Amino acid sequence: MKENKYDIYLKQIESIIDKNLPLVSNLANVASILNEMENINWCGFYLAKEDYLYLGPFQGDVACTTIKIGHGVCGTSFHNKETIIVPNVNEFKGHIACSSLSKSEIVVPIIKNNEVKGVIDIDSPIYDRFHNEEKEYLEQVSLLLSKLDY
Repeated sequence: MKENKYDIYLKQIESIIDKNLPLVSNLANVASILNEMENINWCGFYLAKEDYLYLGPFQGDVACTTIKIGHGVCGTSFHNKETIIVPNVNEFKGHIACSSLSKSEIVVPIIKNNEVKGVIDIDSPIYDRFHNEEKEYLEQVSLLLSKLDY
């Protein structure tokens, strides 16, 4: 069976994650690999501290630096401990628009010992970009990242 691009990305991520490096170093390199996905305009991480998510390593245009937990797609994914796929960000109640170029979004929580540590956030300039294939891939990335120290 032929490997798909996401299998290759996962192997790359697995090979670069180093528990001896600071979290920010690992996430920066993972963001670089995530940025290889087609038809995206932003990818990165938001990390939890108290009642907020704070911008972590990313690839793309300037982004929102803080998001209140429970607000927007990122804050809702964090609060609900579940992946959210938004085919049209204009139809997501409470969407926080960091870029007017983003039309669809996927957010995946990073859960360690049943505690959400942050989220993976990826935006696309096209509607309905993300589907089950990306959900499964990014949830596997999240599982790999959950093994790091936060």
